[in-house]
Amino acid sequence: MSTIVHFDISADIIERAKNFYNKLFGWKIEKSPVPVEYFLIETSTSTGEKGITGGIAKREKAYQQITNFIEVPSIDESINKVKALGGKIIEPKTTIPTVGYRAGCIDTENNVFCIIEIDKNLK
Repeated sequence: MSTIVHFDISADIIERAKNFYNKLFGWKIEKSPVPVEYFLIETSTSTGEKGITGGIAKREKAYQQITNFIEVPSIDESINKVKALGGKIIEPKTTIPTVGYRAGCIDTENNVFCIIEIDKNLK
């Protein structure tokens, strides 16, 4: 079964968003090693266990808000399934170096989400 494995927060001013979420939730936020302005978020559960990871990036499109990333075993099969079920692909399959592949989607109710296939062998 697929599950949410990551979320992205789009921000007009990244420093303001980092400050807000750090002070509100105590999230640890650090610069990512990827060659773009992207900050990784580390969360924890109420019992102190590692929580879901996230990220903050500059808002590039007006529709971007908080986007959940749902891990799938095959990005290509899932893209076809999204389309077959009446959803739309709004960002094509894209490689994320050292992580895997992602694609942006809209469901039948106009909610934005991303699917992601993890492939740690990518350079």
